[in-house]
Amino acid sequence: MYYIIANEKHLKGKGSRQLETVKNVFEAAGKEYEVLLTRKEGDAKLHAERITSSDGENTLIAMGGDGTIHDIINGFKNFDRCYLGLIPFGTGNDFAASAGVPMDVKRAAEIIAFKAPRPIDFIELSSGLRSINSIGTGIDVDILKRVYSKNMRGRSKYLRALIYSLIHFKSYNFTLKYDGKEEKHYGLIAALGNGKQCGGGIKLFPNAKIDDGWLDLLIVDYISKAKILGAFIKLMRGKADKIKNVTFVKTKAAEFVQDNENYTVQAEGELYDNTPINARIVEGKLKFYLP
Repeated sequence: MYYIIANEKHLKGKGSRQLETVKNVFEAAGKEYEVLLTRKEGDAKLHAERITSSDGENTLIAMGGDGTIHDIINGFKNFDRCYLGLIPFGTGNDFAASAGVPMDVKRAAEIIAFKAPRPIDFIELSSGLRSINSIGTGIDVDILKRVYSKNMRGRSKYLRALIYSLIHFKSYNFTLKYDGKEEKHYGLIAALGNGKQCGGGIKLFPNAKIDDGWLDLLIVDYISKAKILGAFIKLMRGKADKIKNVTFVKTKAAEFVQDNENYTVQAEGELYDNTPINARIVEGKLKFYLP
């Protein structure tokens, strides 16, 4: 059974027509499907928990953006008999870009209807929180808080928030632990990637692959105000290795310990207060529909 999980408020006008396009693809492929609507935060997770708790073989389809697929992966119970597909339909489609899923809804639906899923990785914290694309803390969290608190709209909202944060954000102290090492940092960003990009197209992890069995760890230490804009232009272009103040390695697990007890982390743009980043890569457990 194929379950299409979509936000009700996005299925009006053009959204309604695109859903019909997706339905036509599955009907032409002879697939049995059901559309499940979400109306509030957490609905997609509840749908995923219910469907994947059964013994049946099911495919869950996130017809949405990074937030929808984040909720679904955190509701997954049975990874052996349940699979995940994505039809990009959100404001932020960073994971879709990392996975190579086309933005065209018909083409994305055809991948799910006619191809077999393949194993990919995801990130899991000691708290149980999962992230399919990236997780981190620092200036990326500050950017998201500005976007959400000011109710910014439009595709340029992340860029506008980024510019403001670059001017006002202050670095913070934390300890990084990985591969038997322990390092002190005074950083702007501490992040882990499974996908290549986050924040609406910022390529923080240009060498990341969603099926290579590695976390891509990125630390950006203090950068002076005079140099910070140039550094972030390099980050956005996927040239983090060209920045002097960057730690950039692949690892299986990592932990960030902040000196500040009150902090926030982000995963696929969703914010979580006081959630420790003690992470590991979960290799090949999720079966996902790739081009």
